[in-house]
Amino acid sequence: MKVWNTLKRINIKSLWQLIGLSVRNPLFLYPTFLATKECMRISTLHYGREHYRNTPANAFRHAFWNYLIARSCAKWSNNPSKVLQWTKAITDWHENAFVNRELPRLMDLHNNEIGRTIYVYHSAEHFETIIELLRTKTRNALQVKNAEAITLAPDKLVYLYPASNTIE
Repeated sequence: MKVWNTLKRINIKSLWQLIGLSVRNPLFLYPTFLATKECMRISTLHYGREHYRNTPANAFRHAFWNYLIARSCAKWSNNPSKVLQWTKAITDWHENAFVNRELPRLMDLHNNEIGRTIYVYHSAEHFETIIELLRTKTRNALQVKNAEAITLAPDKLVYLYPASNTIE
């Protein structure tokens, strides 16, 4: 089971943090799980396995993941602030729980924030419209070489490596 294999990679401190997040927000667990599965499906559909590398496809996946979590959890709560707090908390937890080098982690956190911002300003948009918006942002993503470059791109998706193939 993939979920069990993933949980086995988490250290005890991170596991307790996840339990704490889950206890405070139990209604958001299932929609977050479904959003994550849907994000992976759609990312693979559009980009193949390219979204597993620190490429523009990965930037798409992170932004789309945050958008989808917020969208899915909003169906369970009338409190947009709580939904966005949860989305940030669970995706920040993920970035900190799974070991990653500093620059890729900062890149992921940045792209996660872009996804939440898109949700705030486009929550009423049709699902396919959001995918196209993010695909456009992906085509216009900025390749970065350091943390400072990320901070200079507040409204752009960022990535570290060019795509190795072109699945569109």
